[in-house]
Amino acid sequence: MAKLYDQAYFKDKIIPITDAKLSIASSAVLYGLSVYTVFPVSIIKAGAMAFRLPDHYRRLVNSARIIGIDTFEPNWTYEKFLKIVEEVVKANNLTENVFVRATIHVDELVPGTRSRGLSTALSIFIYEATPIVPQDGMRLKTSVWRRIPDYAIPSRAKVNGAYVNSVLAKQDALDSGYDDCIFLDTHGHVCELSAANIFIVSRGVLITPDTSSDLLEGINRQTILEFAHDLNIPFQTRTIDLTELYTAEEIFACGTSSFISHVKEVDARIIGDGKIGPITKTLREKHEKTLNGTSTTYQNHLTLLS
Repeated sequence: MAKLYDQAYFKDKIIPITDAKLSIASSAVLYGLSVYTVFPVSIIKAGAMAFRLPDHYRRLVNSARIIGIDTFEPNWTYEKFLKIVEEVVKANNLTENVFVRATIHVDELVPGTRSRGLSTALSIFIYEATPIVPQDGMRLKTSVWRRIPDYAIPSRAKVNGAYVNSVLAKQDALDSGYDDCIFLDTHGHVCELSAANIFIVSRGVLITPDTSSDLLEGINRQTILEFAHDLNIPFQTRTIDLTELYTAEEIFACGTSSFISHVKEVDARIIGDGKIGPITKTLREKHEKTLNGTSTTYQNHLTLLS
């Protein structure tokens, strides 16, 4: 279990995380009516650096827009959000890399199944940056559960309640002796893992499912595509059939909590020679250098938290 830091932000103040509580009668608890984002903060010589913070703020706001939470955005500019993130980071005296989770909760009590005009509360807490999947080669299983389609619960929004879908799929994989799952959409195309985007390398081309495949448009996914462009690695975004994974030269997952993690096995089939491939290794090193601030090319992806 990841270590939680003691100080959190909740309902307009910094308080002990044990005191940050929602009512059992709130929409967040009754219906899972919350949206969130998670971003890494790296502790480097220059200070605490947040990765792509403006993008994470936009995703939080857009998630609220998509599901009709309309009382958060008018009161929360990016500048105000940044200030609160800085306060939480400062309050916890960080000495190691961490993840920061920011969530908009609909805390209105028993309003029924609706989302507009309801009160909200922002929470921000910090926990240690422990990967959620193995970093030395994952074993994946195609899920018996299908990814919720965008026309049921929007994939572009990080809605807390929708993650029951991911819990079902990952638990099935764990019960079967695997590390994580591969979601397929309702048409049988590859979507993503339980909480990470997926890339394959086939005939030297980097390929990831396009956004019509009911996936989250991950911020790290976009970063990998930027890296590929800048490194002159040929890439495609398109639908991917499951059997393409079985014959891929390389497969890896990417996400805030999974970092860049190579896949050594899918459905009892070894991928390549089971070891991390050259393209995956190159992109992983680029990602690590970006997060730790040693890449001069992508300094604009980091926000110094004063």
